[in-house]
Amino acid sequence: MPRLKLHWQILIAIALAVVAGLAAGKQASIFGISYYAIFGFIGALFLNALKMVIVPLIASSIISSMAGIGGTSGFGRLGLKTLLYYMATSLLAILTGLVIVNLLQPGIIDGQPVKELFGLSSEQAKAALDKIGGRDAGTIADVFLGMFPTNIVAAAADNGQMLGIIVFSLLFGFFLTRIQEPYAEAQYNFWQGMYEIMMKITDLIIRFAPIGVFGLIARVMAGLDMSQLQQGASAIGLFFVSVILALSVHAFITMPLILRFVARVNPLRHYRAVAPALLTAFSTSSSSATLPLTLECVERNAGVSKKTASFVLPLGATVNMDGTALYECVAAMFIIQAYGIDISFSTQFLIVLVALMTSIGVAGVPAASLVAISIILATIGVPAEGIGLILIVDRILDMFRTSVNVFSDTCGAVTIGRLEGEHEILTDKTRDHASKSDN
Repeated sequence: MPRLKLHWQILIAIALAVVAGLAAGKQASIFGISYYAIFGFIGALFLNALKMVIVPLIASSIISSMAGIGGTSGFGRLGLKTLLYYMATSLLAILTGLVIVNLLQPGIIDGQPVKELFGLSSEQAKAALDKIGGRDAGTIADVFLGMFPTNIVAAAADNGQMLGIIVFSLLFGFFLTRIQEPYAEAQYNFWQGMYEIMMKITDLIIRFAPIGVFGLIARVMAGLDMSQLQQGASAIGLFFVSVILALSVHAFITMPLILRFVARVNPLRHYRAVAPALLTAFSTSSSSATLPLTLECVERNAGVSKKTASFVLPLGATVNMDGTALYECVAAMFIIQAYGIDISFSTQFLIVLVALMTSIGVAGVPAASLVAISIILATIGVPAEGIGLILIVDRILDMFRTSVNVFSDTCGAVTIGRLEGEHEILTDKTRDHASKSDN
């Protein structure tokens, strides 16, 4: 009998957790141990395992990726344009998400934060508020100082200093390609090997995600009454709307403006050219699995040269995750709002910065959003228990954000191609060529 796919396992676990949590309540126990405590233990075990892999996974992923990019002959003018485009569009996506989530405030229903939904005690909320509540615009300088920690080993031991680890890994990976053999190859093989190992460990942890999600959700449900349950449905629904609205703004306003005024092409023609890739991305929720079709659509239908497409698109499938970065920002802000924490501009700036960095560092990792959101929350000192609840709608949102990821990649290929002097992209000649190929 074939095993159910992971997202179906998680959905079943969520359904069972709701039933088990509501049936058990906060007082029921077995052998003198409350079900509430048992559920909490299972959820905490899953979160701890997820946090365990963060530092080695991020470091090995970024170092091996940067070394691979920096070692190619294309890492010159074309590589610089591509990376700048990816950084710019990811930043625009994150800022879009930040604006939408601040406007709609899905973590606050009827003027009250929904912190009880995440099982956060008053003491935990006060501790989190004390940790980040005093930050003001003057602490932005501390954010940049944190990018260069005085002790990288100490920073690695503290998940709150992940920004320093990310910057160090970027520098390490880049300069790895600037040293002589045999040291360069030995270093690259070491970090690539570590990345492969960490991927295996992460995959093992994610296999237990249904059990971990069951514990997280059941603990929340065990502590709820019916009024809180209705409040929770409203909060999750508004969170879903916030993400979809932000993704729509990025896909149907921001990116078409870039196509029109930077690439100087017709956005409607581009939508038609890459529609098969977008539909495939939506159904598979995988940028990598969609890559062959994305390459075909961009080269054949949009008219981008093979040289540009074969460099920009594989790189984009690895490091350009506009939809994922936007989702990370909205999810982190939703959890922060739900905990009743009013954060300053400097803390929101830190969230934007970490979301931008992690969208590059964990892009190719299974359940990348879980790892990235954990990093963002740890960086600003907010407990990560709320992650379990957003998984209720994560699978559906994953389909939408993957489509946005792939769409941004295709826009990048067209934009970079035009900037490289390819003037027949998305023109009548391209359309005629594509029609002849179909016939």
